[in-house]
Amino acid sequence: MQNFPSSAAEHLPAILHVVDTLETGGLERVVSDLAIAQHARGHDTAVFSLLATDGFRRELEAAGVPVIIGNKQGTLDRKLLGHLRQTLADRSVDILHTHNFVPNYYAAIASLALRRAPLLVNTCHNMGSRLAQRRLRWLYRASLLRTARVALVGDQVRDHLVRTGIVSATRAATVINGIPVERFGSSPLRRQAARARLGLVDADLVIGCVGRLVALKNHAQLIGLMPALLQRHPRLKLILIGDGPLAAELTTQVVTLGVGDRVSLAGAQSDIASLLPALDVFAQPSLTEGISIALLEASASGLAMVASDVGGNAEIIRNNETGLLVPVANDAALLTALDRLLADADLRQRLGSAASDWVRAHASIEVMSDAYEAFYCDARNSRK
Repeated sequence: MQNFPSSAAEHLPAILHVVDTLETGGLERVVSDLAIAQHARGHDTAVFSLLATDGFRRELEAAGVPVIIGNKQGTLDRKLLGHLRQTLADRSVDILHTHNFVPNYYAAIASLALRRAPLLVNTCHNMGSRLAQRRLRWLYRASLLRTARVALVGDQVRDHLVRTGIVSATRAATVINGIPVERFGSSPLRRQAARARLGLVDADLVIGCVGRLVALKNHAQLIGLMPALLQRHPRLKLILIGDGPLAAELTTQVVTLGVGDRVSLAGAQSDIASLLPALDVFAQPSLTEGISIALLEASASGLAMVASDVGGNAEIIRNNETGLLVPVANDAALLTALDRLLADADLRQRLGSAASDWVRAHASIEVMSDAYEAFYCDARNSRK
């Protein structure tokens, strides 16, 4: 394994991030922000997407971070392996940083035949529910034999994957997700502009949620509680920001419940930071989470939050201090928590302010970038 520069006067290691895709999502947001921050620090940084993609590609390229598209076909694409191997050689990659499962086994295989093999490290961004698939689990665990270190995005994720034997405790490290907090915040002008974009008026009381419209995000629970909440808060509106395969099904639920004028499926939006100030309460009733980028962004926007007590949510929300946690899939508990926040503006202000202070101290992009620099050094030292 090659030695990396030991002084600031020497060149910084070249980094290649490997992802499944760059389509809009929390993992892809984190990788894009991290790659841009690393490029700004002087690293020769690029992103390799296994699948044909757009998403964050334009943003990365505008910041000077090249994006290489693998155009993956099928389960084990040999042409893609050759493309990735050639990219590693052409770019003289020092650190091969993969994200989640398929990218890691592709990277492990692609780097096998290289005379100058890069340091392979991996980040697992969630609780690993996809690893219930036996073949994927086997391939991922096999690839970890060539992986120097695995970053888990929260202590809950780390504990779970170590306890289930997926990741060795000796190779596991916690590196919490971070966001560019300076993009987020609220002011009367930002709130007014956000509400105008979403078709809201000043008198509206607004719950919002950001996330892919998939079953694990559990949007149906929020929609299902709207009739009861409207009895107590007749000016209430629910805004769901995101797109996904359940859009039609959720729209049908809205119509069936007769709340079409109170619930808006706003679709995918590119600038979440400019829309979050429109909200009064941020709700996330997910069935599973790693370290949620949506919750970090809501925190940075100073929003009062309520979320299910799953995965890494408790690492962001300290109950009754930076937000409210409720048991997962518990309608009564979520209804009570939402009602409590909607009825108490002072409580919303207190929780939102505390959440904003916490995320700026613990989960900024600068904090995450520093943590990954230390993670890379630790991985390098483990291979000496």
